[in-house]
Amino acid sequence: MTRWILAFFLLTGMARAEVNTEILLASKPPRTLAAFGFFEDPSTLRPSKGVVGYDITAPLFSDFAEKDRFIYTPEVLDPDTDGILPFPVGSALVKTFRYGTRKVETRVLIHKDTGWVGYPYLWNEDGTEAKLKLAGANLRLNTSFGMIEYRVPNFNQCGGCHTNAHGKITPIGPRPRHLAKKGQLEHLVQAGVITHVPDVIPTPDYRDNNLPLERRARSYLEANCAHCHAQGLPADTSGLYLNLEEDRPLHLGIHKKPVAAGRGSGGLLVDIDPGRPEKSILYFRMNSLDPGVMMPELGRSTLDQEGLDLIAAYIRSLDPKK
Repeated sequence: MTRWILAFFLLTGMARAEVNTEILLASKPPRTLAAFGFFEDPSTLRPSKGVVGYDITAPLFSDFAEKDRFIYTPEVLDPDTDGILPFPVGSALVKTFRYGTRKVETRVLIHKDTGWVGYPYLWNEDGTEAKLKLAGANLRLNTSFGMIEYRVPNFNQCGGCHTNAHGKITPIGPRPRHLAKKGQLEHLVQAGVITHVPDVIPTPDYRDNNLPLERRARSYLEANCAHCHAQGLPADTSGLYLNLEEDRPLHLGIHKKPVAAGRGSGGLLVDIDPGRPEKSILYFRMNSLDPGVMMPELGRSTLDQEGLDLIAAYIRSLDPKK
């Protein structure tokens, strides 16, 4: 579709719309998403010049919502093999959450002179306009997955997931290994987003049943937990590190006693009790909707049964003697 859109503009001589960098870097956000100029047509999310769509191998579970992701960067990025893409000032990450054709919200993360800042935009029911909603919103949505008590995060809650070790808002990703799927890195080179294709091992797609169980489970835990549970991030003091690079059994939760789980422990003794998901705090918290217990703390109001089944199978596969 993108190729046909580009061909249309070339044949007709029409100039493509561009991102409004003055509005992008202004101290206050615009009232509407359209004012940024990310999209030629906001109702269809057709991207403007310099705005490039992308996907990731292992997405965060967000109450079954589908996500349309876009990158805007004022200069070509030189990626390394491990870190998050080095977005300069003037960059933006744009993510729209939807159920089928119904767009619910778009989150915009912008790198300004003063640092990163995130803004939530709420779509009208017709999907023609999205307005700034700094206070967030609680929505009751009738979806193909049933009724969803959907929560649009408020301005301050953006930092709940996007805070680094220094207390600053920062992107969770993407890293090149998140993007290594079906020629996507090559496409990003052609689109002028990155300078080259780095040599990376792709993040496993936890939805791929052909992959080994442990790789799938570890990928799922990273996608849903490691934005906090990794060294140097908000849950550092827990000692539970769920990023893919971690290889120490104790820090992966195996036979690990909680530091301060409170009632979040459910009276259980260790984060992961090999062979017994029902005795594992990690599984207990994933299987809860109690705000004082559930993990992740934000971003969902339902249970991800497929994810729970995956983690339960992984815990059962672990040798209790190790």
